[in-house]
Amino acid sequence: MTTPTGIVAEDEAPQRRELIDLLVELWPELRVVAQCEDGLDALDALARLQPRVLFLDIRMPGVSGLEVARAAGPRCHVIFITAYEEYALRAFDAGAVDYLLKPVSRERLARAIERTRERLNTGVVPDVSALIDAVQAKLAPGPRGIRWITASVGNAMKMFAIDEVLFFQAQEKYTRVVAAGSEGFIRTPLKDLLPSLDSDTFWQVHRSVIVRVGAIQAVVKGGDGKLHLTVRGHDAELPVSSAFQYRFRAM
Repeated sequence: MTTPTGIVAEDEAPQRRELIDLLVELWPELRVVAQCEDGLDALDALARLQPRVLFLDIRMPGVSGLEVARAAGPRCHVIFITAYEEYALRAFDAGAVDYLLKPVSRERLARAIERTRERLNTGVVPDVSALIDAVQAKLAPGPRGIRWITASVGNAMKMFAIDEVLFFQAQEKYTRVVAAGSEGFIRTPLKDLLPSLDSDTFWQVHRSVIVRVGAIQAVVKGGDGKLHLTVRGHDAELPVSSAFQYRFRAM
């Protein structure tokens, strides 16, 4: 049997190290090929390394573990890690996916490993897309997101209504805020900006780009196989990294 490979994505370093130590003890044949501090790193590792097993913290900076699992699709076995016992975990109790409650207990991890080994042996990977939708709905706090952004435009400051913004783009020490008729700069990094945006309205598509979904005009694959997108009301061509191509599978 092929040696199973996995990644561990947990933004809290002590808990990440503790989980890896337990995996070495309880599942010595598993080869952990990446240890990720956030969801974006996990997406990159997923695209590069093609692991069979994912240990994913549900809530991580930038991109959640749920979105990483969605990107993985049916090729990976997922074990979620969560500190939220009540509202999220009922969805997992159907048994399609295992979860580990923080702090991770040795006994619970052992049971999750046993079930994952069985699934690896049978080749059956549960479809978790409906479960991800259900958990995301339970985690959603309701209407959210900032409504205005104050950005520098030359020597002046301008208020951008969030409804006007087409995309955000990282540029050196600043973040570019682009609307149809004007643009400005803020000092907030993309990773800090993303949690304050409505995730149904804005998608991160590259380490350096967050785009308004409704403004996307076209997604084009270049001769090198990489995706680029254009937005309505602007002539920019924005890159889509391989880690985020899953967002456009149906297009």
